[in-house]
Amino acid sequence: MSNQSASEGSTGRVGRTPMPEQDPKVRAHNFKEVPLGFTPEMAMREAGRCLRCKKPLCREGCPVGVPIPEFLALIAKGDFVAAAEKVKETNALPAVCGRVCPQENQCEGRCLLGKKFEPVAIGRCERFVADYQRESGQVSVPKKAAPTGQKIAVVGAGPSGLTVAGDMILAGYEVTLYDALHKPGGVLMYGIPEFRLPKAIVEAEIASLEKLGVEIRCNSLVGKTITVDELIRDEGFDAVFVGVGAGLPTFLGIPGEDLGNVCSANEYLTRSNLMKGYRFPEYDTPVIRGRHVCVVGGGNVAMDAARSALRLGAESVKIVYRRSEAELPARAEEVHHAREEGVEFLFLTNPIELLGNERGQVNAMRVQKMELGEPDASGRRRPIPIPGSEYQFDTDLVVIAAGSRANPVLTHYTDNLDLSKKGYIVATESGRTSKPGVWAGGDIVTGAATVILAMGAGRTASKDMDAWLKSGKEGWI
Repeated sequence: MSNQSASEGSTGRVGRTPMPEQDPKVRAHNFKEVPLGFTPEMAMREAGRCLRCKKPLCREGCPVGVPIPEFLALIAKGDFVAAAEKVKETNALPAVCGRVCPQENQCEGRCLLGKKFEPVAIGRCERFVADYQRESGQVSVPKKAAPTGQKIAVVGAGPSGLTVAGDMILAGYEVTLYDALHKPGGVLMYGIPEFRLPKAIVEAEIASLEKLGVEIRCNSLVGKTITVDELIRDEGFDAVFVGVGAGLPTFLGIPGEDLGNVCSANEYLTRSNLMKGYRFPEYDTPVIRGRHVCVVGGGNVAMDAARSALRLGAESVKIVYRRSEAELPARAEEVHHAREEGVEFLFLTNPIELLGNERGQVNAMRVQKMELGEPDASGRRRPIPIPGSEYQFDTDLVVIAAGSRANPVLTHYTDNLDLSKKGYIVATESGRTSKPGVWAGGDIVTGAATVILAMGAGRTASKDMDAWLKSGKEGWI
């Protein structure tokens, strides 16, 4: 079967294997996962489309260097567990990455088959093997190196921190993972909704780290409950990795943002996801439920908030975005799903004021139409207001998804740590900060980015940390 698929795939006669999904009318009212995943037959057929390039550009496009042709070849042979193990050689969270990574801009974007036909569905295949291994109970515990006797502290249990913890525990170090919230996982738990990334999958990945011996300390706000200096001086850690993310929400600065029923996407999604507000009434978490919801922004977070609002009972949901559809930063798949589910898009539209009722709650949004001018610093065409184009519409819940900034708690209470003008930690390519023995990576260094880029930063930092500790802590920047 695999030989036939590979042959047909090389000529393009076999198109990309579609993944089954929940019907849009059904899924818009539940929090179950939207894509249902490949069957074994689908996975083998799709993997068989791989051209087995001598120079696999797909791997070059992967921030953690997954051996893509090799794991696809194993799938094509039907050896799914071996394929999962092959992926895990460089990716500690394949079930996560197979769901939320922007493969279209990374591995699949470099796929040679995609030059003339559709690229191989690498992400869907990665998801399949990770799910198959977990669901069949064939997850093995990898061997750890001999104990080094040295201790590592990882601050922040998001994608970069989890990667560092996994790498360093396997390298023989004692690892303690600190997180401010009551559940580890970072944005994987509080930011990405259940219908895109089921919490049970994240919990299973974290449980694997605990089986390896990683100690996880939740409800630990490093910078407040304990400082980085205290971790090194009092707790005896030999090295610290900081991966606290960029969780400080950005607002618009327009009149009316202080009205009731106006919130950041960070708060809205955290209440729904981490605090299980989506499972009301089983969990009676207070989540604002609007009838006519308006989400401001055009990224994946905006799509997540809009689609969550539908599932929480909204009659209508609008996404207001000041540029055109061509400039949307969200993944095309997420935009497609949102549109299928009934989300309305107002492009080239910019909020200028929020209006409230006598109780101080938002009841309308005033907007202005925009047109695109010359490109700005982001490389996208700058939106310019059109005079006299203002109008307003009713809304009883406004969610601001206009980006986020560096989490300032740790950095404010850490001496001798260089920061950028925007408050992000300054780090070298290897993740070294200005503070000896302290590395940083992920969104707290780069600003808000993707899960896989944060994992790549964690992988780079852990390799450098291991080398520095084995050198006897010689040299720094």
